[in-house]
Amino acid sequence: MQKRQLGTSGLHVSALGFGCMGLTFGYGPATDRQNAIAVIRSAVEQGVTLFDTAEAYTNNEDLVGEALAPFRGQVVIATKFGFKNGKPAEGMDSRPERIRAVAEQSLKRLGVDALDLFYQHRPDPAVPIEDVAGTVRDLIKEGKVKHFGLSEAGVQTIRRAHAVQPVTALQSEYSLWWREPEEAILPLLEELGIGFVPFSPLGKGFLTGGIDATTMFDASDFRNTVPRFAADARKANQLLVDQLGAIATARALTPAQVALAWLLAQEPWIVPIPGTTKLHRLAENLGAAAVLLTPAELVAIQAALGHIAVQGNRYAPASQKMIDR
Repeated sequence: MQKRQLGTSGLHVSALGFGCMGLTFGYGPATDRQNAIAVIRSAVEQGVTLFDTAEAYTNNEDLVGEALAPFRGQVVIATKFGFKNGKPAEGMDSRPERIRAVAEQSLKRLGVDALDLFYQHRPDPAVPIEDVAGTVRDLIKEGKVKHFGLSEAGVQTIRRAHAVQPVTALQSEYSLWWREPEEAILPLLEELGIGFVPFSPLGKGFLTGGIDATTMFDASDFRNTVPRFAADARKANQLLVDQLGAIATARALTPAQVALAWLLAQEPWIVPIPGTTKLHRLAENLGAAAVLLTPAELVAIQAALGHIAVQGNRYAPASQKMIDR
């Protein structure tokens, strides 16, 4: 798989990373541990070198640490701090002492000597971003962290953090059904030399074409709380998936592959991190790294999808409050 550099940081990773969250958190019951390890290791074998986890993903760091133990030095592991007791439901906590505590715990759980990329999971309005960036800067000086990242941060927060400790990557949602970053975030990242790591590049599964208005989610699946996944919204948003499917059919690709290839075509410093629990979906997703959409095809995608207004907010109200804009 081709490599990309996250901004001007010198951190080179595979063009597509792997989001590990769904293996243990968010999308229903955790995947069988051995199956999850097999998926992660298969990703390595197929060229993936960026793996994304977080303290908040319920035993995810332990899983990722075990799965990637044979590949130390060959892969980049990104993890995150920022929630009270590592639980999103309890709110944010980016106090310097908490950041340091999470760093030590993550080092142990992942079984590494340094955290390759350490993100603030969500901006904490109670802690100045300068204090957050300064704490990570000190951890970098101590050799416990290599790179600093932010997630779902707004323009001014990114600028202020970057002035204290250069930000290697921003991780925020970006896909064919959430294009807000194009307005101000992408120009800022290009200006500052910061890489972009889109999460939910397949719209939390919706852009694969495998979800419709009749789909039933497990009771513990967080999509049950997301307005964009209400049955009426899914029915309305089917138009976008139908158009995407038509484009994919014309190229003998899947909708997921077109969605990922479209993201890769936006900027050379964008590295999407699709996740999956299935080996065949992993192979499908990673196949997108070899897909080169022509300028004419990109124009056609914009013409077909650009006018479609996606229905429903992407977060429930409580989670929406954690977004920095």
